[in-house]
Amino acid sequence: MPNNVTGTGNTWNLPNYAGELFTCSPTKTPLLSMIGGLSGGLKTESDEFATGVLYEFPEAKQPGISETASETAPAATALGREQKTNVTQIFHETISMTYAKQANRGRLSGLNIAGQSANPANDLDWQIARRLEKIARDVEYTFINGVYQKATSADEPNKTRGMLELCKDNNTIAAGGAAISLALLKALYKQMADAGASFGNMVLFCNSFQKQAITALYESQLGYNTPASRSVGGMNITEIENDFFKMGICYDPFMPADQILIADISAMAPVFQDVPGKGVLFLEDLAKTGAADKKQIYGEIGLAHGPAFLHASITGLATE
Repeated sequence: MPNNVTGTGNTWNLPNYAGELFTCSPTKTPLLSMIGGLSGGLKTESDEFATGVLYEFPEAKQPGISETASETAPAATALGREQKTNVTQIFHETISMTYAKQANRGRLSGLNIAGQSANPANDLDWQIARRLEKIARDVEYTFINGVYQKATSADEPNKTRGMLELCKDNNTIAAGGAAISLALLKALYKQMADAGASFGNMVLFCNSFQKQAITALYESQLGYNTPASRSVGGMNITEIENDFFKMGICYDPFMPADQILIADISAMAPVFQDVPGKGVLFLEDLAKTGAADKKQIYGEIGLAHGPAFLHASITGLATE
């Protein structure tokens, strides 16, 4: 595998090659894309923002008020409220490349055949574009797996809460090493319904193992294994309907292999903290100290996830 460069890119540590560019690293960020991407979402002027204000009604019951009792007004009551919050966190990348490296755009390493040229043609622009993809990957991972931390000093980082931590103490089932099953899924659907989920735009996110396992659950169901075309074989379950809602099934490479997440996408959005005069995710030149271009990409991003009872997870699933 190629070695990544730490520090300034130069002619020797970042050589040019001819040929088509490929990566085996996941570049799709389905959760982030569904809720607005790096160019959509909400804005905040504080690193801490509200994700919702919760209130609850008392348990429903049949009143027993006599005519005589009704002559006196009952004791006053009021519904209490509780605010829930999350934080934005810093995403920060630096790109530095010497003038000599940029000038050596015609110098090729590796196999050289007449008529070939370096790919990419402009390495600085290519590195900037890849850093934006890296930030998107990091945001996707954080929105799923992020562990909440609220900074109390300049030396301590904010960390935004991800969806799996949000579900951890609310709508979640610990599978205890069991394989995913219809019984586990049905138990989770019921738990969500009993908790008050509103079932807006529901999507189940899972890694490759659980994606295949979910498809396998329905392979023997009558009618599922009879394709419309006699020249097509195989199956890919992309939507499930249950007693309470319909949901899409989404493969997400940043999900842990032993967990699934059911998220109400309609209640979620990325939150961007604006830097006055610069924007929410911006590229700018850094001060020159010599013959190199040095740039930084900076943004403060968090997840507005709505209340925990809208979402759910199963943890500790079998992975083999």
